[in-house]
Amino acid sequence: MKSILSILLLLPFLNFAQHSVSGTFLPAENYTYALLYQSKPSGTEYLDRSKIGEAGDFKIEMDSSYTPGMYKIVYALPAEEYNFSFIYDGKENIAITLSEDQGLAFTESSENKLWSSYTNSINLVNRSINNFYTQQSSDQKALTAIFKTLGNTQDSFEQAANGMLVSVFIKANRPYAPKEYQNLSSYSQNVKRSYLDAVDFGDPLLQSSDFLMDRVITYIFGSSEANSTAQFKTDVATLVAKIGTNNPIIKTILLETIWRKFKLMDSVEMANYVSDTYLMALAKNANYTALIEELKVDKSTALGSMAPNFDIEYLKDGKAVKTNLYDLAGAENYLLIFWSSTCGHCQEELPKIKELLSNKPNVNVIAIGLEDDDVIWKNAIKQFPEFIQVLGLGRWDNPISNDYGIASTPTYFLLNHKKEIIAKPYDVEALKAELE
Repeated sequence: MKSILSILLLLPFLNFAQHSVSGTFLPAENYTYALLYQSKPSGTEYLDRSKIGEAGDFKIEMDSSYTPGMYKIVYALPAEEYNFSFIYDGKENIAITLSEDQGLAFTESSENKLWSSYTNSINLVNRSINNFYTQQSSDQKALTAIFKTLGNTQDSFEQAANGMLVSVFIKANRPYAPKEYQNLSSYSQNVKRSYLDAVDFGDPLLQSSDFLMDRVITYIFGSSEANSTAQFKTDVATLVAKIGTNNPIIKTILLETIWRKFKLMDSVEMANYVSDTYLMALAKNANYTALIEELKVDKSTALGSMAPNFDIEYLKDGKAVKTNLYDLAGAENYLLIFWSSTCGHCQEELPKIKELLSNKPNVNVIAIGLEDDDVIWKNAIKQFPEFIQVLGLGRWDNPISNDYGIASTPTYFLLNHKKEIIAKPYDVEALKAELE
C-alpha cells in the first residue's frame, strides 16, 4: 500500500514537471516583452510571452506540451532583427544573458552551450587559415597542421554531441579540412565544392532552424568575387540536386528566398531562371496561388519586358478617346504612375513630377488612379491636365494594378517608345536620374 501511495503522490509532479527559458536583457529599459515561438519547417507558431522586469529578467515556463525542437525568442521590433533561436531537448532549462555590448550567451543548457563552444572553436581555426593565406606565408607544414586541427576539432565536437539534438547541426556544419597543403585557389574551390556535402536537407530540425537558409545564402551569394550568370546557374542547379526530390516544401522556401535575392540585385536573367526552371513548377504542384501569381507578375514587369497592355479611356479637348497603352505613339518615353487621390505621398510627388517633366515634351505620363470611387479623383486630376488619366476602380483589386503587381502608391514604371520597361524609379529623384 505504501508503494502505491508513493506512486500516486508522484504522478502529479510527473504530469506537471516543466522546464523554462529565462534570462536577462541589458540594458533593461530597452526591452518590454520576450515572446516565445516554436519554429517548424512550415513556419513559426506563437506560444507565450513574459514581461521583462525592471532588472531585465524574464521567465517563460515550458511544460510537457513543449516538444523537443527549435524555439525562438523575439525581444524587440522588427522581429526579424531582434530574435535568437535555441534548441530545446525537453530535458533541461534554458537560461541566457543578452546585452548590447556582449551579445547573446547561454548560461544554462548543455545543448546550446555546446553549439556556442563549437562555433567559437571552428571560427578560431578558420581565422588562422584566413590569416595564413592573407599573410601569404610559405610555411606549408604550418598550414597542414592548422588543417589537421580543424578536422580534429570537428571530430571531437561530433563525439561530444553524440546523442544530443545539437549533433545534427554540428555534423551538418562539417568544414572542409584537407590532409595536406593547398594553395588559396584550390582551397577556396574545394570549400565551395564541399560546402553542402554534410547537410541533410530532409532533417526536420535543420528545416525548423535558420541553419539551412544561412548555409544556402552563403553558398549562392557568399563569394567575395562577383559570380557570373553561368556560375550562379551552376550553383543553383547544384543546390537543387543536393536538396533532392523528397523535400519539396523546404526546396520551395529556399528557392523563393534565392529568387527574391536575385530580384533585389536586379538580376532579371537569374530571377527568371530560378522561376522558370524550378520555382514555378514547385509552386504549382503545391498550389501556392499567391506565389504563382507573384512569379507571373514579376516576369511580365521585369526590366526589358514589354509592359502589360491595358485599355485607356480619357478626355482630350473635351472628346472621349478610347485606346490602349500599345497604341499610344509620338513620345520617346512613357511614364506609368500608379497613384491615388487619397494618398498623401502621391499628393507630394505628383506636382514634383509635373514640374520635372515641364521641359521634357517627349515623355508622356499615364496616371492610373487606384480609387474606391471617382468623387475625389475627378477633382484631383484637374491639377494635372498634361497627364493621361486612367480611373482604376477597385483600388488594389483592379485588373491593371494586378497585372503590374502594385502593392503601394505611388509606383512608377518608365517605358521606352516600344513600351518596354526600362526602369522602375523609386521616387522623383530616381526618375530624374533616369531621364538625365
